[in-house]
Amino acid sequence: MRILHFVTGGFSGATQVAIDLSLAALHTPGYEVMLVLRRKPSTDDARVEKLRQQGLQVHVVSNWMHAITVWELRKVIRGFKPDAVFAHGFSDHIWGRRAAAAEQVPHIFHVEHNSRERYTPRRLRQALALEPLTQAHIGVSEGVKTSLIERGFPPEKCLAICNGIDLERFPQSTQPLRWQEREPAIYMASRFARQKDHASLIKALGILRRQGCTPTLYLAGGGKSALKAKAEQLVSELGLTQQVRFLGNVSDLPLRLSQTQIFVLATHWEGMPLALVEGMAAGCACVVSDVIGAREVITPEVNGLRVPESDPEALAQALKKLLDNPELAQNLGLAARDHALNHYGREHMWQQYQKLLPVNA
Repeated sequence: MRILHFVTGGFSGATQVAIDLSLAALHTPGYEVMLVLRRKPSTDDARVEKLRQQGLQVHVVSNWMHAITVWELRKVIRGFKPDAVFAHGFSDHIWGRRAAAAEQVPHIFHVEHNSRERYTPRRLRQALALEPLTQAHIGVSEGVKTSLIERGFPPEKCLAICNGIDLERFPQSTQPLRWQEREPAIYMASRFARQKDHASLIKALGILRRQGCTPTLYLAGGGKSALKAKAEQLVSELGLTQQVRFLGNVSDLPLRLSQTQIFVLATHWEGMPLALVEGMAAGCACVVSDVIGAREVITPEVNGLRVPESDPEALAQALKKLLDNPELAQNLGLAARDHALNHYGREHMWQQYQKLLPVNA
């Protein structure tokens, strides 16, 4: 069976999910897979080449005009002749499904990766117009599935398949034997984008500083330079320059997380956050904003803490609770790792996608 995944080439969470599904299919007998990326300014050719070196067929189509993107994708589909196309993310799922429908691909799937997308009335009409040719609309969490139904996609064709990660990147051998071996610091790994709430986390750090608590904060991730500059300015204004480290993109994230006690995902909205699952898999005590997608992953006081969105005071209180109670933090970290290992593996995600495919292509 031949499967094609089409997704943004921006190496966002949606890109990573498509990559992981492609790699899982690549290592499953009876499947041939191709990954097609829509070029973005942040498309990293070195990362594309690394995927090819792993044996994955990868094509990059242009992003100059949507019509040209569709035309180039149609050419790829015509050559590869896939049995199924999974079109990921807004608005790529429109162009991907449009190309697949034009080339009469028998099984077409729409994968929605966020609970809050910038659907204009025109874009929504375009998305719904392709609905009769779409086998299923997949939300990456129950919250995203609900948002699809609220936008008018038929409930009987909407389902939820949670994102998964490559758990082999988080082996037991990297986990410290004692909680005290981890740095009592805070880590947030998220790109600088309007979706993410770095400002509330930085303000929470300022509140802790006024209370005499001065943990180091590590901020990993790329994103928009203007938003990163605003975060750097806020750090300077609050006198936190000695506490906050801007790391940019890091290649050894699992190791860094396993050496840190606390992981935070401060955010305004989510689909199903991979970064949070990575923090859990690394055994960190996790604090997350109480938003759709994220709240499905963290059960308060069981495997992490949830705080109201855009509430630095509540976030500071949660962080101090963990910093002042290492036994609680350790227990939450252990429960988080156990939950991630049992529910959010790449193979488990791939098994759910396989169920959507015809037995005989």
